[in-house]
Amino acid sequence: MHVGHPAPGGPLNREREAVAETISDRLTQIETTENVRIVYACESGSRAWGFPSTDSDYDVRFMYVRPAEWYLSIDEKSDVIERPVNQGLDINGWDLKKALRLLRKSNPPLLEWIGSPIVYLEKYGVVAEMRKLAARYCSPTACLYHYLHMARGNFREYLKGDEVWVKKYFYVLRPILAMEWIDRRLGIVPTDFNVLVSQLITEPKLKTEIDRLLAAKRSGVELARGPRIATISEFVESELERWEHREIAGHKTTSSSEPLDQLFRESLSRVWQL
Repeated sequence: MHVGHPAPGGPLNREREAVAETISDRLTQIETTENVRIVYACESGSRAWGFPSTDSDYDVRFMYVRPAEWYLSIDEKSDVIERPVNQGLDINGWDLKKALRLLRKSNPPLLEWIGSPIVYLEKYGVVAEMRKLAARYCSPTACLYHYLHMARGNFREYLKGDEVWVKKYFYVLRPILAMEWIDRRLGIVPTDFNVLVSQLITEPKLKTEIDRLLAAKRSGVELARGPRIATISEFVESELERWEHREIAGHKTTSSSEPLDQLFRESLSRVWQL
C-alpha cells in the first residue's frame, strides 16, 4: 500500500497505517460475506488525484472475482458490491467481467483505478495484465470527451463569476490538463494531478498559484466560496475556449474482445485454482 511519505513512526504514518488496516479488514469481510476473491483495491478520488483535504473520505475501489458457477447462470445478477459510507470509508467494487468490459470501452475512471498511486491490495497478477492491455483499448477520443464534459460542467456550476467555489478549481484543472496530456499523445493520463502539473504547467505564475492552492487544501484550509483567482481562472477560461473550437478527431482502437476474454478465463482459473 502506498499512502505518502511521512517520517517513519510519525503521527501521520501511524494514522495511515491504522486506516490501511481498517480497509484490509473491511475487504476481508467483503470476501467472506460475498464469497468473492478481491484481486485489486485502490484509492480513487481526491486522495488518488493528489489533492485531498485533511478530512477527505477514503474512496476505496476494488475488483473481485466470483466462483465459476456464478457466471454460468441464465439470470442477470448484480456486478457491483456497494457498502454504505462508514467512518469516512467509502468502499465499492466491480466484478472483474464488468471491469474488463469497461476497459474495452476505454472508461476513464477504470483507467484511473488501475493507475492509482495508492494501492491497498493487488493479487493474482490480474491488474498487471490489465495495465498491459490498457494502451490497446485506450481511446483518446472517448477520454477527451469524458474530460471535456467534466471540465465544462464543473466550470459552469462552480467557477463562473467573481466569487467561486475555490476547491472546485481542481475539478476543472485536472480534466483540462488530462486533455492536454492526450493532445500531446503522451499516453494514458496519469491519475496523479501532481504529475500533470509538473510536466505540463510551465508558466511560473500559474504554477505558483496552483501550488499555493494545493498546499492550502492539504493543510485543511476550508476552500469554500471565495474570490476568483485571476491567474487560474484566465488559464481555465482560455483552455475551455480553445477546446470549444477544436474538432475532436476519432481514433480507431482494437475492437477484439479475445485478449480480455482470455484474461478473464485465466483469472478465474488462477484465483479459484480450477
